[in-house]
Amino acid sequence: MPLLSGEYECKLDPKGRLVLPAKVKGNLPEASGNQLVLVRGFEPCLVLYPREAWQVIHDKVMALDEFNEEYRQFQRNFFRGMTEVELDNIGRFMLPRTMLRYSGIEKEAIIVGLGNRCEIWEPDKYEEYLIKDQQSFSKLAQKFLTNETPPLGGTLAA
Repeated sequence: MPLLSGEYECKLDPKGRLVLPAKVKGNLPEASGNQLVLVRGFEPCLVLYPREAWQVIHDKVMALDEFNEEYRQFQRNFFRGMTEVELDNIGRFMLPRTMLRYSGIEKEAIIVGLGNRCEIWEPDKYEEYLIKDQQSFSKLAQKFLTNETPPLGGTLAA
């Protein structure tokens, strides 16, 4: 799967549409076409997945036992507001009003490529969630990249 990467400053048009940066659009898997999935992030941001990357996440969440109350609660909140979006011929897509309210995005946004997905942030909130202290960032890198045990749910790259 192509790698979604980079950090891009974007503006919403008056109708609430966002143009996906050309470098991001160019790295979308062909199998996804112009179809993307937009969900609420765990932080106050939006997460945009190519369809094939979303399918992997979707299948994991749907595999949870629906008869378990905790799993149902997670599924309900995880899928809340999930919407399929389609890029138009110039690479724009509509951000639903409920998603804009959730993320606090009004006129400007930051799109951050994270491998299999992109996060879409209101610029000031994005800054709040970044690590400011380089020593702390270095310690996290050491913890996650040199440890023999992968982070929960993750794998170590060879």
